[in-house]
Amino acid sequence: MSSESEHRPLVAILSGAGISTDSGIPDYRGPQGLWRQDPEAEKLVTYDSYMADPEIRRRSWLMRRDSETLAARPNGAHEAVARLERSGVPVRVITQNVDGLHQLAGLPARKVLELHGTARTVQCTVCDARSDMATALERVASGEPDPSCAECGGILKSATVMFGQALDPEVLTDAVAVARACEVFLAVGTSLQVQPAASLAGMAAEGGARLVIVNAEPTPYDELADEVVREPIGTALPALLDRIAAGG
Repeated sequence: MSSESEHRPLVAILSGAGISTDSGIPDYRGPQGLWRQDPEAEKLVTYDSYMADPEIRRRSWLMRRDSETLAARPNGAHEAVARLERSGVPVRVITQNVDGLHQLAGLPARKVLELHGTARTVQCTVCDARSDMATALERVASGEPDPSCAECGGILKSATVMFGQALDPEVLTDAVAVARACEVFLAVGTSLQVQPAASLAGMAAEGGARLVIVNAEPTPYDELADEVVREPIGTALPALLDRIAAGG
């Protein structure tokens, strides 16, 4: 077998909220998204407001307690990505989501770059100690409205990137490297309007990658794309990835 026939292209997948809506997690920025319906809710995930106001923190913990995220299960789109990876195709996922569903679907954690962090972990804003979100929520349920760090007593927050916080520079650097190295770049369920994540699609296209956009609404990068898919992600993505796995 020749080396040419053995070659499997590196596939990068940038996933946004749209890939998880079939799992019951709302799209915060979409037409019916939480941020559009209740602008006040943004304060609950804005770093300065969260750190300055104990009442905002109490409301934020209640929001996490009631969130569908931790109870959500991977859907067919997440499973299709994991299936592609198991087929032997080199896959890297760059996700704007904080739900951890790619990993729950079976994709190795080392192949997932979480640009906006994870809602499954909490971190201390003082000593940076990390622990399980479920444990913190148990403390809230037992009567602690604003649980503090068990290590140093500092303010705890979800290990997500809040409004007003910068992305982790190491994660972003790795994401840029993947975008520049890949041969196929799929933007799935993302509006491609939030920077710097959106710019990864442009970087991939400029580097010669085949750019495929799977999203219900138009994006600013549609004109750069080799293929734009408007079909529902739950059916369109598995079909697309099975085609890639077959060498198409």
